Amino acid sequence: MGIKVVIIEDEAPAFRRLQKILEEVTPDVELLEVLDSVESAVEWIRDNPKPDLFFMDIQLSDGLSFEIFDQVVISSPVIFTTAFDEYMLKAFKVNSVDYLLKPIKKEDLAFSMEKYKQMRSMFTSGDINLNEIVKQIRLDASDYKSRFLIRQGDKMIAVEVDQIAYFQTRNGVVHLTTQGDRTFLMDQSLDELEQSLNPVKFYRANRQFIVSFAAIEAIHKYHKGKLLVQVLPASKDEIVVSAEKATKFKSWMDS
Repeated sequence: MGIKVVIIEDEAPAFRRLQKILEEVTPDVELLEVLDSVESAVEWIRDNPKPDLFFMDIQLSDGLSFEIFDQVVISSPVIFTTAFDEYMLKAFKVNSVDYLLKPIKKEDLAFSMEKYKQMRSMFTSGDINLNEIVKQIRLDASDYKSRFLIRQGDKMIAVEVDQIAYFQTRNGVVHLTTQGDRTFLMDQSLDELEQSLNPVKFYRANRQFIVSFAAIEAIHKYHKGKLLVQVLPASKDEIVVSAEKATKFKSWMDS
């Protein structure tokens, strides 16, 4: 009997790649449905028998796939897919869910399908409450900073993360620039800041810059495969993404 699979993915190229590799790795797979939004997934799950396995892209056209769990009970194993290699990985280390990093590789999918066989027995026995696990994943996501308290002379100023355009290191000192073009000095290093920022919203462009998605105006091709990032407010120094990181950066932007 084949493995009945539902794929929840809003990007057609990503779906086709997943389907192709899945059929190579697991020839007896039976694709029941492809859904592209939280809304359509909830509707399908309510109206149909449960599949053997879900593949869920974390970011869908109308929200995060975690929102599906707010509306229906999922009693089948789930393998999440994500373009962000730092997206709540701690929570994904549990034995009841797995994740695949885009672009999905054949060997990674094969490993996940082996893990699925273990997950399947746990779900059958009723030992797993996936909705509770997803709730914990979402709590872990809230560990990222929502604001910074910054000392300025004799006073302290709170800067909301959503107001930040980018962080930059100059002469060994980290500067925070807001979307309103205000600049503050930071006590933390870029490495420390990178660990405390949501990787969905911020990207470490190079050793000198962490940029906010909201601040990016355009990306320009640069010499030798590099990318030049244009931000608002404009930076006095160029923000260059190396050729080695260019593909990953574009994937982050596109997701």
